Amino acid sequence: MVGGALQIAGLLVGGIGMIGTFAVTGMPQWRVSAFIENNIIVFETIWEGLWMHCIRQANIRMQCKVYDSVLALSPDLQASRGLMCAGSVLSFLSFMVAIIGMKCMRCAQSSWQAKGYIILMAGLLFILSGAVELIPVCWVASTIIHDFYNPVVNIAQKRELGEALYLGWVAAFCLIAAGAIFCCFCCCCEKTRSYGYSTPTHYVTHSQHLYRKTGSSYSKSQYV
Repeated sequence: MVGGALQIAGLLVGGIGMIGTFAVTGMPQWRVSAFIENNIIVFETIWEGLWMHCIRQANIRMQCKVYDSVLALSPDLQASRGLMCAGSVLSFLSFMVAIIGMKCMRCAQSSWQAKGYIILMAGLLFILSGAVELIPVCWVASTIIHDFYNPVVNIAQKRELGEALYLGWVAAFCLIAAGAIFCCFCCCCEKTRSYGYSTPTHYVTHSQHLYRKTGSSYSKSQYV
């Protein structure tokens, strides 16, 4: 009962992380225009994402344009494209492996070792996908903070952390948490299985002692 609840919890948390990873990959709110000093009056908001940049004017009109070339992006956003795509694929793959593992656990009680390997593989893939997602999110956030406090950078080019970065941290945490849940479930099942299949030594010796005593008394009664 507890094992089934852990599997369902891990699958739900992993599903939330997978959906969040897809959303972060497509969202344009990675880098948001900063309003400081002379830019305190807000007339338009600039969003810069992995695939497009958007301009929103006075909360009424918004225009988005896809980047003409990958070279137009900064190095951190260029690397984030590939890493986020890899993280999305890994999260989807780990979610599917987790579903397959849960279906196998409901089958017959044979091949427990293979089923445990499937659950363990799903947990490791979840952790890997979360780590892959953390790299671009933290990299872009570090670049934004460094440029924001850099006096050499022009004020108009300074940016703030967008909503996509915060969502990316939450999604990565969900993926890593789901992986930890599946790995813990696999370890608990392995300990329980080894404990259940191992016969206590004191019980064996006690049974042998009783058998010998009964056998000897039975043989004496035959001779008498």
